[in-house]
Amino acid sequence: MGIFKFIIRRILFGLLTMFVVATVVFLLTQVVRDPAKAILGRDGTGDQLIAKRKELGLDRPKFEQYWTWLTDLVFHQKAPKSFTNKLGMWEFLGDRIENSVFLMFACTLISIPLSIIVGAVAARRRDRTFDSVTSGVNLFLAGTPEYVLGIALLFLFSTNVWHIFPGTVRIRPGQAPWVDLKQLVLPVMTLVLAVVPYVSRTMRASTVEVLESDYVEMARLKGVSEGTVLWRHALPNAIGPTLQVIAINIAYLVAGVITVEALFNYPGVGLAMRDAVLGHDAATVQFIALFISSIYVIVNLLADVGTILVTPRLRTTIR
Repeated sequence: MGIFKFIIRRILFGLLTMFVVATVVFLLTQVVRDPAKAILGRDGTGDQLIAKRKELGLDRPKFEQYWTWLTDLVFHQKAPKSFTNKLGMWEFLGDRIENSVFLMFACTLISIPLSIIVGAVAARRRDRTFDSVTSGVNLFLAGTPEYVLGIALLFLFSTNVWHIFPGTVRIRPGQAPWVDLKQLVLPVMTLVLAVVPYVSRTMRASTVEVLESDYVEMARLKGVSEGTVLWRHALPNAIGPTLQVIAINIAYLVAGVITVEALFNYPGVGLAMRDAVLGHDAATVQFIALFISSIYVIVNLLADVGTILVTPRLRTTIR
C-alpha cells in the first residue's frame, strides 16, 4: 500500500503545483500591456478600447476574471478563446500541440536510448579513450545553448557547407508532421544534442557506482563476462537514479522547443507562445503556460514512480 499512498501524495502535490502555476501565470499576464490596446493599435479611441475590453471580458474585476478562467478550465473543461483570432484554444492549438508532442517524442525516442548506451559504455571503459572523448564532447554540448547548436547545424547541413536537409519546416494546417521526416531532421538533431550530455553523464556516474558494488564483484568472481555484468546486472540497477534526470530533460523539451521551433519555423506550441507574447494575447499565453507545466508535473510524477519500481531498496523503505 505504500506505493499507492506515495502516488496519491504526488498527485495531490502536482495539483497544488498546477494551482500555484495557474495563479502566477494569471497574475503575470495582468502586468503586461493591455491586450485591447495591442489589438486596436495606436488608432484605437477611448470608446473603442472600452468596447474591446468588454468584448474580451477584461472590464470585470481581476478576481472575477481569474475565478471564471480557473473554474472553466477545471470544472467545465472549457478552454478560453484567443484574444486575436477568437478561436477556442483546442481549435487554435490542436495541430500545434500535435506537432510539438511529435517533435518531443521523436527526440525522446532517439536521445534516451543513445544516452543510456553512451553512459553505460563510458562507465565500462572508464578513463579510457572512449570515456575521455565522450566526456569532453558532453561538456562542450552541455555548455552550448540549443539555438547555437541549431545555427551550427543549419550552417553545416543546410546553407553553407552541405545542402542535405531543409533549413525550415513547412507543415500545412491539418498536415501530420511525420509526412515529410526529412525536414524534421535538424530540429530533432538539435534537441537530441541538447539532451544527450546530461542524461549520459548521469548514466555514466550511476553505472560506475554500480560496477564497484559488492554484488557486481561477486558476479565477476563467478566468471560472468564483463558484457553480461554490464548489461544484465549493472544497467538495470543504474538506470533508477537516471530516471529523474531523464524526466527533467523530457520536461525541458517542452520549454526548449520554443527556441527550436522559432529557429526552424516549426509550427508548434513554442512558435504559438512566441507569437502570443509578441501579440499580447494573454489568453493564449496562459493556456500554453498551463499546458507546459502540466506536462512537466506528469512527467516528474511518472519518473518518481518509475524510480521506486526499479529500485528495490526504495520499494521496501517507502511508507
